[in-house]
Amino acid sequence: MIDFSNWLDLPLIWGILIAVAVFLYVVLDGFDLGCGILFPFAPSDKCRDRIMNSIAPFWDGNETWLVLGGGGLFVAFPLAYAILMPAFYLPIMLMLVGLIFRGVAFEFRFKANLKDRKLWDIFFHIGSLLASFMQGIILGNFIQGVDVSGRNFAGGAFDWINGFAIFTGISLIFGYILLGATWLLMKTEDETQIWARDAAKYALGFVVIAMILTSIATPFIDTRIFNIWFTVPNIYYLAPIPILTIIILIIILRDLYAIDRDNRPFLLSLFLFLLNYIGFGISLFPWIIPFQFTLWDAAAVSTSQSITLIGAIIMLPIILLYTAYCYYTFRGKSNHEKMY
Repeated sequence: MIDFSNWLDLPLIWGILIAVAVFLYVVLDGFDLGCGILFPFAPSDKCRDRIMNSIAPFWDGNETWLVLGGGGLFVAFPLAYAILMPAFYLPIMLMLVGLIFRGVAFEFRFKANLKDRKLWDIFFHIGSLLASFMQGIILGNFIQGVDVSGRNFAGGAFDWINGFAIFTGISLIFGYILLGATWLLMKTEDETQIWARDAAKYALGFVVIAMILTSIATPFIDTRIFNIWFTVPNIYYLAPIPILTIIILIIILRDLYAIDRDNRPFLLSLFLFLLNYIGFGISLFPWIIPFQFTLWDAAAVSTSQSITLIGAIIMLPIILLYTAYCYYTFRGKSNHEKMY
């Protein structure tokens, strides 16, 4: 029987793999969810066609990382899966409903006549908005932790409806709008690009407000988070994260007012998400169920993690290579002509 536990810290490795998969889902599916949220506000049908064409080659492949993150949690940390799924059952189901709505609307819009297309446009927007909001709800509740009794979820079916989670849900919507708008800035031209640049400016303002308020509120959720960020010498070691965040925000704002900067705002927005993700990771490590079970407490047996790790080592490079090839093949600007 294969068992790598004598040489490798398997729970830590699986925790990193799942964290990477979730991050890749957030940033890759985030920009096309942002495009869906912005969709009905585009200035013309031709602009909406450009938006659809810009994400058509990527949107379904981006969701691969969500499956990998959920499947990895089930395989590597079954205890965490058994507790978190009941806790977030309703928001997860609503998120999936939103993703289904979005996928169906995406497919049918390309085949519909002009009259019916407007209906699918609305469904595409609602599905994107619902999925984004529910993802933010899940994030907010995960940061706060869930009620646990023994090895079971002990809370109620609607515990996820609370002020902090609703705020993170709204914040993530604006974060995705920023990703979507900067993506369109990079992938489109003319009227659509001008509109996307203006949308990115508005979104950036709300993102800044959300980041400030979240940064103030999160350390007070648990004293352990507060101590990580505001005790000596940690405060000096972690200071580069907020400093870099401020610098990135300033550069994005300047680029949005420079008409010759098309690509960098999107790339910097991705980096902005990365910095925030690292911040959350530092705040919550090593908890996989804050603040009840660590990665090691919730881990599956080492033989199970070893066998599945072999599959991950084989498949992850293939998925990454395919994703990179897809983005390389469909590089450049998109137009309004049907291509699906």
